[in-house]
Amino acid sequence: MKPQVVFVLGGPGAGKGTQCAKIVENYSYTHLSAGDLLREERSRTGSEFGQLIDTYIKEGKIVPVEITINLLKKAMEETMKVDEKKFRFLIDGFPRNQDNLQGWNTVMDGKADVKFVLFFDCSNEVCIDRCLERGKSSGRTDDNRASLEKRIQTYLQSTRPIIEQYEKQGKVHKIDASRSVDEVFADVKNILEKES
Repeated sequence: MKPQVVFVLGGPGAGKGTQCAKIVENYSYTHLSAGDLLREERSRTGSEFGQLIDTYIKEGKIVPVEITINLLKKAMEETMKVDEKKFRFLIDGFPRNQDNLQGWNTVMDGKADVKFVLFFDCSNEVCIDRCLERGKSSGRTDDNRASLEKRIQTYLQSTRPIIEQYEKQGKVHKIDASRSVDEVFADVKNILEKES
């Protein structure tokens, strides 16, 4: 069975991680966060990419695509090796730009099916406020105003065009993510039930 993939996109603080956790609780999906995989790799002893990843994350820049795709691919393979019924994946925070998308299409062509995109749409102000709030307890080095301004610029310039490309293919489910967690999840449930 090929991995069935749902890309989960939206600005920093749009609630991607929160909603993915709720989906995993209620449906047979495995959540893979590109950012979490990169942060884990960064802190893994003996990682050949640790220092490089660290620099990119601090600068609010997008990590080279080969690194990210290989981490995602490895995570999917390992999950399916343990349990072959676990072939549905939520990939959160990827693809972030044209380079990511081309890399995915090259490396994963014929190896995984992208079913659709969940797009959590949220104003920059709401996103920034949520991230600053999260930064008080998350320990994330990039949840500060300076990094956030850069991350939002990167998102608007690089990720929004990817969402637009998928919209043209009729593959995007757009959700108003400025509402409460439960209101947003009610929409998510409707989409997943229609799509399954």
